Amino acid sequence: MLGREIACGLMVLPLAVVAAHRQRPNIVFILCDDMGYGDLACYGQPYIDTPNIDRLAAQGMRFTQAYAGSPVSAPSRASLMTGQHTGHCEVRGNKEYWSGAVIYGINTDYAVSGQHPLDPNHVVLPEIMKDQGYATAQFGKWAGGYEGSPSTPDKRGIDEFYGYVCQYQAHLYYPNFLNRFSRALGDTATVREVMTYNVVHPMFGPEYSQRPQYSADIIHHKALQWLDSRDTSSPFYALLTYTLPHAELVQPQDSIVQAYTRRFSADRAFKGSKGSRYNAIDHVHAQFAAMITRLDTYVGQILELLERKGLADNTIVIFSSDNGPHEEGGADPAFFGRDGKLRGLKRQTYEGGIRIPFIVRWPGYIKAGSVNATQIAFWDVMPTFCDILGIKDYTKRYANRHKTIDYFDGISFLPTLLGKDRRQRRHDYLYWEFDETDQVAVRKGDWKLISKRGVPHLYNLAKDIHEDNDVAALHPDIVKQLVAIVHREHTPSPHFTVTMP
Repeated sequence: MLGREIACGLMVLPLAVVAAHRQRPNIVFILCDDMGYGDLACYGQPYIDTPNIDRLAAQGMRFTQAYAGSPVSAPSRASLMTGQHTGHCEVRGNKEYWSGAVIYGINTDYAVSGQHPLDPNHVVLPEIMKDQGYATAQFGKWAGGYEGSPSTPDKRGIDEFYGYVCQYQAHLYYPNFLNRFSRALGDTATVREVMTYNVVHPMFGPEYSQRPQYSADIIHHKALQWLDSRDTSSPFYALLTYTLPHAELVQPQDSIVQAYTRRFSADRAFKGSKGSRYNAIDHVHAQFAAMITRLDTYVGQILELLERKGLADNTIVIFSSDNGPHEEGGADPAFFGRDGKLRGLKRQTYEGGIRIPFIVRWPGYIKAGSVNATQIAFWDVMPTFCDILGIKDYTKRYANRHKTIDYFDGISFLPTLLGKDRRQRRHDYLYWEFDETDQVAVRKGDWKLISKRGVPHLYNLAKDIHEDNDVAALHPDIVKQLVAIVHREHTPSPHFTVTMP
C-alpha cells in the first residue's frame, strides 16, 4: 500500500487523486541494443557525448543496480515482455529459424527468418496494455518469434510495428528489407517492405557503402510519426527497440561521425567478416561513439516531440539496454571502458554482461536527479506497469485468462520510483541462465554465484565488484544456498539447456 498521501514535487497529493492520474499515463520505453553500463556520460563515460540522455537522467531517476533479463538480446527482451526470468521463460537464448531463399535485387536472403517464439499462451506486456485501453506500438527489433510463428507483432497486442521481426536481419543497418504491421493500414499480418534502393548493391563488399536506406533513421522517423499522431484523448504505450549501437559500425557519414573522426585521430580499422555479414570499416572508435550520440539525438527528438504535443507531463519515459557491450563488427569496448569498470561482456553472466543503464522520468512523481541502488531486473517491468495502471490482480487475471502457468517472477518497483524505498519489497535473489555459454548466475544480496559448465564460482560484490576473486572455497555454505536456488528456479526446456551445478 502507498499510504494516504504521496509527495509530488513541492505538493502532497491525496492518494485518490494520484491513483486516478496514475491509471492512464502514457509510457515510452526506449530500449537500445548492446549498450554497456558505462557507455553514457551520466554513468561515467568520458569519451562519448550523450546530452539528451543525461538530461533525462537529471530529470528522473537513474538506477545503478538494474539488470537485463539475459546477457543476449532475445531472452532479455522475452524477460521484459513476460515478467519471467530465464529459468521460467520460454525464450532463453538466441535460437534462430531460417528457411528457403528469396532474391532481392542482386541479393539472396532468407524466405523465413526469426527467433524462437514467445509462448503464445503466456501473456506479454503489449497485450496487457492493449487490454487496458492503450494504443500500442513497437518500432525497431521484435526478436520474439520468427516470421509466420505464433508470436509476431500482429498476434501479440501491437497496433503498429515497423522494423525487424528477425534480430539476425537487424545486424545490418542497410538491409534488404524491413517489416511492417499496421492496423491503421489494414494489415492482417506482418509484411516485408523491400529497400528498393539498397538491393541494387551487394550486401558484402565495397559497393555496400553505396546503399542509401539507413534503417535506424527510417525506423526512428516511423516512431516519430506515430508519436506525433497521439493526443491527450487516449493513452499510448510505445516500445522503441532501437538497434543502435549494436553490430556493424556503419552509418551515414554526417557531422556526427566527422566530429568523432577528428577527435579520434589515431583510430583502428576493421577488415570485415563476410560470414557474419560485417563489412570492412575505418575509424572503429569514431563510428561506435557516433552511433551512441546518434541514438542520443533520437532520444532528444522524442523528448522534444512530447513537450511540443503537451504530452510530456503525463508520459513515463524509460531508457535502458538489453544487455552488456559487444565486440562484434570490430567494436572495441576496452577502448571506451564500456563495461563501467565491471567484468564481462555480452554473452556472459558477469556484471558487465547483465548490469545495464536504466533511467526513468515521470514528471511530478519521480524526484528529479535521484540516483537509486535498488536491485531491479527486466522481469520487474511488467508488475511495475500493472501497479501503475492499478491492476493489483494481474497474476490471477492474465494467467487464468491465457490458461497458462500461474507465476510471474517480477516485483513492482513503483514504491522506489515514488521515493518510498522503505515500502519497497526487495528481491530475495535474482536469477539468470544462458545456454550458449552454459552459464547460470544468482545474485543474493552482495553474493554472486556464477556456474560455468556446472562449476560454481562465488564473488562478494561489496568487496569485489569486478568479480576477480573466486571465494567459493572459503564459503561452501553460501555456495550450497545459492546452488539450491539454481535447482529451485530452473525449469527444464526442450530448446535451451544448461549444466546444473
